[in-house]
Amino acid sequence: MPRRSAGRSRPTPPVRLPKSPARGDASVAYKMMLMANLTLIYGLRLLPEGEVAAIEDAKLKLANGHEAHVTMHTIEGSREEIEKQLKRSLDAFFDFYPEI
Repeated sequence: MPRRSAGRSRPTPPVRLPKSPARGDASVAYKMMLMANLTLIYGLRLLPEGEVAAIEDAKLKLANGHEAHVTMHTIEGSREEIEKQLKRSLDAFFDFYPEI
């Protein structure tokens, strides 16, 4: 085995990432592949059935100065029904991003 002099090591080859897709959902998936940690944005509020007249997307301000939107969803039913549907919805959400 060849000896190495102290304090010297071989240079590490650069990491080559796949080319980023040009646009669309594929570029979102590409960004998600590169993320080590994620942020999940969510909100919950219980109101009596029939109380809500309209729901709008939530607006986010990103660190880079851009804005993004979060689609709001509703689930109605008993506590057990809501919990069951919420769990299924969360599982389905992550099915959209199998790479994470």
